[in-house]
Amino acid sequence: MRTLLLRPGAEELNYEIRGIVKKARQVEALGYEITWENIGDPIQKHNIVPSWMKEIVSDLVSQDSTYGYADSKGVLETRKFLAGLNNQKGGSQITAEDILFFNGLGDAIAKVYQFLTPTARIIGPSPAYSTHSSAEAAHANTAPITYTLDPNNQWLPDMEDLYNKVKYNPSIVGILIINPDNPTGMVYPKEVLEGFVKIAKEFKLLLIADEIYQNITYNGVKAVALSEVIGDLPGISLKGISKEFPWPGSRCGWMEFYNRNASKEFAKFCQTLENAKMIEVCSTILPQLSIPKIMSHPAYVEYRQEANEKIGRRSRIMEEILGKIPGIKFNPTKGAFYNTVVFDETYLDSKQFLPIEDSKLQDLLDGWLKEENMPLDKRFVYYLLASANICVVPISSFCSDLRGFRVTLLEEDEAVFRQTFERLGEAIRFYLNSSKKELV
Repeated sequence: MRTLLLRPGAEELNYEIRGIVKKARQVEALGYEITWENIGDPIQKHNIVPSWMKEIVSDLVSQDSTYGYADSKGVLETRKFLAGLNNQKGGSQITAEDILFFNGLGDAIAKVYQFLTPTARIIGPSPAYSTHSSAEAAHANTAPITYTLDPNNQWLPDMEDLYNKVKYNPSIVGILIINPDNPTGMVYPKEVLEGFVKIAKEFKLLLIADEIYQNITYNGVKAVALSEVIGDLPGISLKGISKEFPWPGSRCGWMEFYNRNASKEFAKFCQTLENAKMIEVCSTILPQLSIPKIMSHPAYVEYRQEANEKIGRRSRIMEEILGKIPGIKFNPTKGAFYNTVVFDETYLDSKQFLPIEDSKLQDLLDGWLKEENMPLDKRFVYYLLASANICVVPISSFCSDLRGFRVTLLEEDEAVFRQTFERLGEAIRFYLNSSKKELV
């Protein structure tokens, strides 16, 4: 080309959650059925949308008005409804004007980083959800800045690590919190959230909370919202319906601005995000119209409770199967529907393997293993896909120096769920024992 097309940092955009699918499709093309554990799609895992929810959407589709534009910020009645839900928590109070809709949280996340000044950094957790870390890295033209989530402490954040990185890096303007967390399934206790607020207050930082899984918790755990602890600091909450209804194909998410007049800079930032949405005209209207109708339906609370209880049962099955396998660190998940399993790296080496009988599968795997500088967890993931036909995501792809993998807790058929994780457990044991015979 006459000149460079790609701006510095763009190559940081990476989404291994979808990338691993390309390899799984190659296995599928050979006639093998894939067990998909790479992405949080409830529909793919046989989650049945309730008939009353379908009726609401069907009725909306029959109305001509649902085919037009909405206000640029989103459907006013829906924004009023959501503001009311937030205000019931008793923390930071908002109005409909403090809510801005997007075509999914991926769209919202991209906009946040797009309009930051090039030198401004948002520090986020590691392991990190790759939509956040990739967008931040692409914005900054360099690797993302992260604070540590500790697998030896229930995946809670290392607050000393966070404090020191904020203190000694003046380019950091904000802290990202994902609560409940993706990919670990950890839920922040209130005192930890208050610790984030304390650091943000000391260094005059913006707080951003991805709370899309806020209402998906179980086994006696409840999530505390950012609005409940933020006080008078500037903040943004990112929410959506993709997983909660569930309707991932709706691509419907929104921002809630807290204390938008806490500083002139934050007020300008909020206004810029709104102006950007006006240029796009609006976000998809149908799912927005459904939100108050579905969330206020008499069956909704019970539906969500039952769905959470099912995920909680599956989390206990997973713990029963994987919790005591030598060579891995296992933390029971508390929210969202993911679990990150971490290898004890002293048990990993480059000679381990899983048995593969089909020479065509072996040829595929041999090609994958030619990838340069492959992390050892990715090597396991490739073997697992070729040998057991289970598709998971390596944790090294989540902006982490740890070695492990992420799975989901979404399979609705508990017998299939148990069978999947028994197969996974057997694969882990075999793989780790394949060159370290002292394991059991």
